[in-house]
Amino acid sequence: MSADKSGVTTVGLRPEDVAELRRSVAGPVLEPGSEEYAAECATYNLTCGLRPAVVVGATSEPDVCAAVRFAVRHGLPVAVKSAAHQVVSAAQGGLLITTRRMQRIVVDEQRRTVRTEAGVRWRDVLPRTAELGLAPIVGSAPDVGVVGYTLGGGQSPLLGRSLGYAADHVRRLNMVTADGELRRVTPQSEPDLFWAVLGGKGNFGVVTEIEFEVFPVSRFYGGGIYFPGEHLAQVLEAWRAWLPTVGEDMTSSIGVQRLPDVPEVPEPLRGAFVIHLRIGYLGSAAEGAELIAPLRASAPVLADLVEEKPFTAIGDIHLDPVDPKPYFDRTVCLEEFSEKTAQAFVDLTGPESGCTLANVEIRALGGAFDREPAVPNAVPSRGLPYVVFGLAVGAPDQAQPLRAELARVMDGLAPWTAQRNLVNFLSPDEATDAEGVRQVYGAERFDRLAAVKKRYDPANVFRFNHNITPA
Repeated sequence: MSADKSGVTTVGLRPEDVAELRRSVAGPVLEPGSEEYAAECATYNLTCGLRPAVVVGATSEPDVCAAVRFAVRHGLPVAVKSAAHQVVSAAQGGLLITTRRMQRIVVDEQRRTVRTEAGVRWRDVLPRTAELGLAPIVGSAPDVGVVGYTLGGGQSPLLGRSLGYAADHVRRLNMVTADGELRRVTPQSEPDLFWAVLGGKGNFGVVTEIEFEVFPVSRFYGGGIYFPGEHLAQVLEAWRAWLPTVGEDMTSSIGVQRLPDVPEVPEPLRGAFVIHLRIGYLGSAAEGAELIAPLRASAPVLADLVEEKPFTAIGDIHLDPVDPKPYFDRTVCLEEFSEKTAQAFVDLTGPESGCTLANVEIRALGGAFDREPAVPNAVPSRGLPYVVFGLAVGAPDQAQPLRAELARVMDGLAPWTAQRNLVNFLSPDEATDAEGVRQVYGAERFDRLAAVKKRYDPANVFRFNHNITPA
């Protein structure tokens, strides 16, 4: 094994090996050093680069089968990339399969289902389902990939508290396992694999197609309200007291944000320290306005963007950034958000804290997030009422102080922190070993996942992830 001029670790692939791979797939086969390779390996988080030994741009399920078989024959571990919003490893020395060319979407209005191939993003699905008055369980950022989001659970800021995780409503998966075989995975055909993949993320193979339920929802009342940051304590207390009074058709979160001073951010928010209260409500606008009146009155308002919206505007709830940027992040789940927890949160992130993080948000879960679906899956976060996500924006040369600030804030919440976590929120710095992954899932669930891993991927071919090691 050696490194070429680009710094990519190679594995002794001969030109004739790569030529063989090119003959076996319809999509491009890319090697380090070319502009096409760099573009194919591009990620959303610019601090998490991908440096595989070779890339296959899959166009179909046969391409994926051929790529996996080639990788196994040549002793290469396999990574998979769609939108690349969650990259755990650089895939150094491995084979990367990219799925962005696999874009088929089929909406079945009668069955209320959607089938998508592996490269589809939610932004592509939303207009198709909206035409029929239907809605998928999509997350806060419609720019992410459908498959990766769903395999990690899929937490929606609008439908989750009433319908559960996106993974709870999957009907079928097509996937290529480590033996290079394409499998149709359903609760009836391969129940253990179906259970494990939904929540187990990318540990068990390459999902090439997914079929899931959609629901008759066409609009919502929601968006964000911005308050000056110095009022954090009173907004948090109002929110904490308000949460037990609302039903499962209301979902909310609070972000403590230090916004950049850039033209893309409108006044009066540009460069400001703010509280971003997010609202997603399925009832009428009149009912929603009445419900959130105590929150609107909790502090002076800088900007109020909560209104009646079409479901396709679900991204307006969080207004997550779309363009790639360099950042570091950490996540914890909380077992409670008491008065003491809220005070600690203010001390760690508020106006006197010295906090430099771009965003620290707390999302209220509960409701259907806590209920087992009709067909159980491996999603490990049921019963956890809150998730806290911290984001530090900066280049790799700032890694040490940014990670230290993330640690200060997240470790400061330790008295209320659970060991389990939301898989989709995990960063490359979290659950970095087998024990860490075991804690995320809980011992019983992890042991079952490891047994399924041993059956379908005994050599741990799919290991560029928060890895579930074979039992």
